[in-house]
Amino acid sequence: MNRSRAGLPLTAVLLLVVAFLPRQALADRTNVLFVVCDDLCCAIGCYGDRTASTPNIDRLAARGVRFERAYCQYPLCNPSRASMLTGRRPERTTVRDNAVHFRSVDPAIVTLPQAFRQAGWNSERIGKLYHYNVPGQIGADGLDDPPSWNRVFNPKGRDVADEPRIFSLEPGKFGGTVSWLAAEGTDGEQTDGIGAAHAVARLEAFAREKTPFFLAVGFYRPHTPYVAPRPWFERHPLGGVQMPEVPADHDRGLPSAAVASRKPEEKRLVGDLGREAVQAYRASVSFVDAQIGILLDGLAKTGLDKQTIVVFTSDHGYHLGEHGLWQKRSLFEESARVPLVIAAPQGRVAVDGHAVELIDLAPTLCDLAGVPLPEGLDGRSLAALVRPTDDAAVDRFPHRPAFTEVWHKKVRGMSMRSGRWRYTAWDGGKSGRQLYDHDTDPQELKNLADDPAHAATVSELDALLRAETVRQLPP
Repeated sequence: MNRSRAGLPLTAVLLLVVAFLPRQALADRTNVLFVVCDDLCCAIGCYGDRTASTPNIDRLAARGVRFERAYCQYPLCNPSRASMLTGRRPERTTVRDNAVHFRSVDPAIVTLPQAFRQAGWNSERIGKLYHYNVPGQIGADGLDDPPSWNRVFNPKGRDVADEPRIFSLEPGKFGGTVSWLAAEGTDGEQTDGIGAAHAVARLEAFAREKTPFFLAVGFYRPHTPYVAPRPWFERHPLGGVQMPEVPADHDRGLPSAAVASRKPEEKRLVGDLGREAVQAYRASVSFVDAQIGILLDGLAKTGLDKQTIVVFTSDHGYHLGEHGLWQKRSLFEESARVPLVIAAPQGRVAVDGHAVELIDLAPTLCDLAGVPLPEGLDGRSLAALVRPTDDAAVDRFPHRPAFTEVWHKKVRGMSMRSGRWRYTAWDGGKSGRQLYDHDTDPQELKNLADDPAHAATVSELDALLRAETVRQLPP
């Protein structure tokens, strides 16, 4: 444990210092509103999706930095959230499923919200930030992390009570099975509606009390079951829903692990049934966008928007039939890529093309708010891209690859986005490789890994990937 010269733990010293700070000094601190959706891909208007209806996410993007190439470190809820909130890669958290808690490996980790809490910010959670099962643990703490928060709130709405009404590809199964419901009732009766209303109440309290805050709001949608009030389904008429085209020979030449996340029952998601699933997903996205709008309006009404960094992202991407896949746990672009918007007071307004990672959020937010960085972070600060110090800061900011991994049984896949390329190696290449050129093949339909014309590119990218794999090994 780090200690001061007086022998006190540094955390205790920080708390003593904060206790004697003038109230105005606390009130002038930069706040953070950290908004996370569950299982949201880039099917959003500001990311170029013309069938999306996401006006509130879009207006947030219009006043901040929208990162065009942001990637999760593991396309599954618990591993991704553990990495994002600790700033450490899965190799170091050792979290690769939805059961392990990161503190079982290293109890001394200081998380992103915990760093703010230790520095004197009021750190609060509403809804799902760390992992717990949806919908089974809605209203509970799940795999929460008490040291991260001063206060928590677990909303629970009528979507839980409506479970018997939900259609599922496997009756009675919801969390990991594609399922949906056009619900009766109002937005405010849903779990996410309750969470949004509570978040606004907390913002109002922070404004009255002049309390610096790190407020994390975790929405449950669009995670399956795709539940939203019926009017949101009507916003996306079934006749206008388009399904992605999957070539008949799609799997030819692919490593078997590349499509190992495909579930047998999902083969039924074609034709009208597939369009119904996509409609339900899009309805859920529009519904949660409306709740984000309530948050943003509440923040503006209090006047706190002038001193609050707003972060919007998802824990990972999501498939809606691309490659014949649904949900997550693949290393294709749809699963690994996430939406990411950071809007900071006096910050940059731009679309940024740097490849960035969710582990970058911890150092970025600490940097922007002046919070001491926790030890052991694997990410890098993006502060120079969010709030540049001079006109050339963005041009100087180095480009580097973004890495994502996944395990299927005992086969490990490591993937990277580097410039125009996505390169993936399964078990270091022993179980197959994939190479895609995003300049000519953004849908990743033509695997170039075995094409002699691209041998030099494969060799170069493989060396980078191997170096990263070695770097991740514990000392």
